[in-house]
Amino acid sequence: MAFDLTNAELRIFQRLRTPQRIQDFLDDLKINFEESGDTCWSPRKVLQERKAHCMEGEMLAAAALRLHGYRPLVIDLRATADDFDHVVAVFQQHGHWGALSKTNHAVLRYREPVYRNIRELAMSYFHEYFDDNGKKNLREYSRPIDLSRFDRISWMTTGADVWEIPEYLDCAKHFTILNHRQHAMLRRAHPIEIKAGKLVEWKGKLRKL
Repeated sequence: MAFDLTNAELRIFQRLRTPQRIQDFLDDLKINFEESGDTCWSPRKVLQERKAHCMEGEMLAAAALRLHGYRPLVIDLRATADDFDHVVAVFQQHGHWGALSKTNHAVLRYREPVYRNIRELAMSYFHEYFDDNGKKNLREYSRPIDLSRFDRISWMTTGADVWEIPEYLDCAKHFTILNHRQHAMLRRAHPIEIKAGKLVEWKGKLRKL
């Protein structure tokens, strides 16, 4: 199925025939700093603009996975109220889960398909998910959401922002990572970790991870 993609768009997606190649493509995209206001671009718009923030990158990754026989799945990683949430596209190879991620930071990136289930995969982000004060902020993760449910709004090719997807993710069932005792025992990240965590790939003021 071509999903109303142009020949030029199909040629790009055809080259992205493995999750690893999709991640390389995501890494090469500039970060969308939303200089003119909040955006939630479709994969088509991302290809036109050659930049993306977290949500936009994951939709493009999910679209690319779909064109190569995977389900277009994403999960939401929910943080505390004083931090950003993050979204990753997820895939299975040989019965194990991996993740594709668009971020401006040195961490919260690609995950090899070595995780037995979605909880294991989500937990792989826990220790890296801290703020400038070293506070570890990841609290919940969602079940995988299949973006094909949004085909009615042509999420892969529309010229309009697709806010329905992040809104749905926010309302989807999430699973708690910590109990109260674990929360109380959390140790802050070491200063060298905090310093490394401030490393960014693209300079600018980022609204989203």
